[in-house]
Amino acid sequence: MKNKSKQSGADSTQKFLHIAEVKDDLVVLNDGTVRGVILVSSVNFDLKSEDEQKAIIGNYVNFLNSIDYPLQVVIQSRPLDIDDYIERLQKMEREQTNELLRMQTADYREFVKELLTLEKIMSKKFFVVVPYSAINDKKRSFVSRFSAVFSAAKVVSLSRKRFDEFSDQLDKRCNFIAAGLASLGLRSQRLSTQALIELYYNSYNPDLYQRQNLEDISKLTIEK
Repeated sequence: MKNKSKQSGADSTQKFLHIAEVKDDLVVLNDGTVRGVILVSSVNFDLKSEDEQKAIIGNYVNFLNSIDYPLQVVIQSRPLDIDDYIERLQKMEREQTNELLRMQTADYREFVKELLTLEKIMSKKFFVVVPYSAINDKKRSFVSRFSAVFSAAKVVSLSRKRFDEFSDQLDKRCNFIAAGLASLGLRSQRLSTQALIELYYNSYNPDLYQRQNLEDISKLTIEK
């Protein structure tokens, strides 16, 4: 009975996870649709001039009007982890030969540590989730979209050819979205398979992630 109860708990938890698998830089959901995730830089809108703000708004409107499928914007906030930064400061302090600079480094390190104790500093990451579903693809024929309604749940076990088709269509969408974001002055980078696993692991296990984390996706850089 005890084992059965544990198994039942595991099954009930699994029902809340809509992800069937993650591979080839995309996420396959249980309903047979796929997702690509793009990491996006931020822009300080308030620091822009009035003309720049109007240009950004205009480009944003044009960007939205050019899309005929839904997008999901996700903002992930996490406590800022500066342990590595503090360790680098300590190393600089130990290796500093100039006594005055060594004392200044030590004072700065203590200032940063004290600042974090006074106020919780959060780091934010911005993501755009790009979907693809054969059912909603207006470029496909009605017959192919109609048949996809009955086969969507089986997509995860379809042939490699069908999977590659979905992947190719999603790649085109992600490239189009990246170009649109660039017109807004935003840099972007699509998450790889490993980065996707880390993102979802972090999202579903934020507390555990801080104690026993995978490679941090903050190591990703958005090329200028």
